[in-house]
Amino acid sequence: MSLEIKKFKEEVKDNIQGLKKNKELKERSLEWLKESLDNKYTYNFTWLGRPIIQYPQDIIAVQELIWNIKPDLIIETGIAHGGSLILSASILALIEISELKNKNINYNDSKVIGIDIDIRKHNRSMIENHPLSYKIQMLEGSSTSDEIASKVYEISKMYKRVMVILDSNHTFEHVYKELTLYAPLVTKDSYCIVFDTIVNDLPKNKFPQRDWGPDNNPKKAVHKYLKENNQFEIDLDIESKLMITVAPDGYLKKIYE
Repeated sequence: MSLEIKKFKEEVKDNIQGLKKNKELKERSLEWLKESLDNKYTYNFTWLGRPIIQYPQDIIAVQELIWNIKPDLIIETGIAHGGSLILSASILALIEISELKNKNINYNDSKVIGIDIDIRKHNRSMIENHPLSYKIQMLEGSSTSDEIASKVYEISKMYKRVMVILDSNHTFEHVYKELTLYAPLVTKDSYCIVFDTIVNDLPKNKFPQRDWGPDNNPKKAVHKYLKENNQFEIDLDIESKLMITVAPDGYLKKIYE
């Protein structure tokens, strides 16, 4: 690594630490996020043609993690329009292209598993007809059911580096069960990303038609899981550099097998 690149990376680390201490900017970022939700801001973006329904900051964070970790299996709960599956598949495909010269590494079989209790016909069709569909396998059913979990565990036996992204039902009970089922599959130095932990920090009236809210949400599930398991730690640097994220306390790095 050249001196210039090392210096730049150190500057970035310093920037992130500065952001971590900036409480005023954090508060303003949260206020902006709250108001943007009222305007369905996250519905405005696509990834390679499919709606992704995420903040651009979280999209960038996921891209960075996949590229750096180079998982050969990504397990995602929650499919919706399929944009997140396409994002994961696209980075895996780019990793595959970049590693073609390295004959000791083979990413040809890298895969994204998408799980949803209800994969709507029009969304399934668009995902299956996408150029990156060859990297995607969809499972229809509850992510917390024994049947689906068994299928995922069987598939995961064929892979060495696993990442998990949880973004389906956002109630405490559901997310906690997903964590107990799928977090153990995450390999050391990879991540389990729990989206919509932000629900804990938002007013109850933001979710009038939903079961989840400030007292029933993914962040509470994350904290309970971490109290019972010392294999993961919250990567606070990620949310500090993003400032705007739906996953505060939700980027979980596996530090022990």
